[in-house]
Amino acid sequence: MDLSAELSEFLRSRRARLKPEDVGLPEFGRHRRVPGLRREELAQLAGVSVAYYTRLEQGNGRNVSMEVLDSIARALRLSDTERAHLTHLAKPTMKKRQRAAIARPQRIRPGLLHLLDSMDGVPAALVGRRLDILAWNRMARALMGDFAAWEPEERNMARMIFLDPNARDLYIDWECKATEIVSVLRLYAGCYPDDPQLLALVGELSVKSEEFRSLWAAHTVADKGHGTKRLRHPLVGEMTLMYESMKVAGDDPDLVLVTYHAEPGTASADALRLLAQWGVDEPAPVRE
Repeated sequence: MDLSAELSEFLRSRRARLKPEDVGLPEFGRHRRVPGLRREELAQLAGVSVAYYTRLEQGNGRNVSMEVLDSIARALRLSDTERAHLTHLAKPTMKKRQRAAIARPQRIRPGLLHLLDSMDGVPAALVGRRLDILAWNRMARALMGDFAAWEPEERNMARMIFLDPNARDLYIDWECKATEIVSVLRLYAGCYPDDPQLLALVGELSVKSEEFRSLWAAHTVADKGHGTKRLRHPLVGEMTLMYESMKVAGDDPDLVLVTYHAEPGTASADALRLLAQWGVDEPAPVRE
């Protein structure tokens, strides 16, 4: 992935979303040739010369200091996640050890698999690099589908959201989920721009999904976190579930445990309990 081009496009996209009134600048005239702030306006807010900012926005991040990046981040009203993404693009620090690590398949410790299977009544899955679905429990399969039926290389949340028609029925707010997925992939791409499997995934989705192409071009970034999802399950109907994403302690920084739960005493909690009875006598999931 061309980091210079990524840096240029990210800065342009963040500048385009701001209006003069958003940052306390006067608006002169009704017609502006460019959306958002002009380069000279952004440079003024950041306290740098127009020529310096122009070079940075053209993708030349060599020798840029953290102080300047922080000033530009403040001027662009970047979130903490966006600020980290900007730093990764402008001052990449990927080492040989990290490059070697992303080439190796991620392995799940047996203890983590036992933990998943013991979380009775709680849909849970372990998600790895590029949003690969590495392991799951019985409740996750009941809620989201039988991941074991997919080929191992196809078990990926982005592929599921954009290429599986069932995902559009499952996620009531499919557009929000799709934006979230692409934003997480964008953040990962900033950290690991040389990941060949990520480049292949982005290429595949760009060819097969117009929605993915549009969202990828928007350059939004977000980290896995927590929130609420509205689902429409074919067996138990609509549910509002809360999810939590938690990094797993250990040697692998890209392994995340994702769980779903419902607010006690709600119809969604009743639906989740009903779903827990589905396939209760089946054996634990088989993972390859």
